[in-house]
Amino acid sequence: MASIHDVAKEAGVSVASVSKVINHYPDVSDKTRKKVKSAIELLRYRPNAIARGLVTGRSWTVGVLINIPFTNPYVAELLEGIKTALENSGYDLMRLSARLNDESYSFIDHCESRNLDGVVIFGVERDHRIIGELIRSDIPTMFVDTDVMGNRVGNITSDNVNGVHMAVSHLYGLGHRDIAYIAGTLGHTVAERRLQGYKQGLADCSIEYRDKYLEVCDYSFEGGMVAMRKLLHLQSPPTAVVCTSDMAAMGAIHEIEAWGFSVPGDVSVVGFDNIFEAKVFKPSLTTVNQNIHNIGARSIEHLISMIENPEYSPPEIMEPASLVIRQSTGKVKVSEDQSR
Repeated sequence: MASIHDVAKEAGVSVASVSKVINHYPDVSDKTRKKVKSAIELLRYRPNAIARGLVTGRSWTVGVLINIPFTNPYVAELLEGIKTALENSGYDLMRLSARLNDESYSFIDHCESRNLDGVVIFGVERDHRIIGELIRSDIPTMFVDTDVMGNRVGNITSDNVNGVHMAVSHLYGLGHRDIAYIAGTLGHTVAERRLQGYKQGLADCSIEYRDKYLEVCDYSFEGGMVAMRKLLHLQSPPTAVVCTSDMAAMGAIHEIEAWGFSVPGDVSVVGFDNIFEAKVFKPSLTTVNQNIHNIGARSIEHLISMIENPEYSPPEIMEPASLVIRQSTGKVKVSEDQSR
């Protein structure tokens, strides 16, 4: 089995230079880095993880805590982005389980007992007690969709306000004036921002906000069905609905069709996420694309920057959103009274 000394001899450089390349130090020339990597590949050298940790003071492991069901398609795409960013980084990933409802539980102790270099967290709201723990700690942390900042804490999210605003404007352009919104659990950061986008979109289209056209769900298919059922029971049901997630939008479409109506013939529906299923669902779903894969990848890239450079300022990133127009939205029926 080759040693670090063998690699140094093959590459014609010092052992210190090999160590710097292995541990991703920046002060190495491209020429030296290429020679060392070629030697490592030729000799099939594999660094000893324990020794590497002693040199760098790191475990080369980052944790991810996802506090929503793994059956949610959003989670799969987020994790794929994280995996992509980690592939050539030298870091491994550990999925964390946390007793968030246990008052005696310390998330910091949990991370330290696993010797983690940093963590990515998704699905924990800013009023949870572990937020304060992390802000006071020295553990590099990136939150996804939770707007908290600290000395070693950054966050990344989509432009949720503008995303829903674009959806409302799109429906307005198709002639819709009775536009409902199926929101996520209110009080949560993302849900509140998307609701803000809905209200701003209505105002900018000179449409009055009406409480009866707001329903709340848990982002799920079943939640979308239940919320849509309530909207269809109204004396004047909406001609279009914006949903807080693609899964909720698919549930809403299922319910609309169960009532004997068509999408988009009778009701237009817009989702939010642009998960893979959105383009294969029938009808294919018009939705707000928030580039979930990129959010996962960038969360890791910035986390590693914080781990490797204590002076690196934690970022606050807003990924742009865009509207993907497919089959689930269409012009309002000519017979509809649009004078309201």
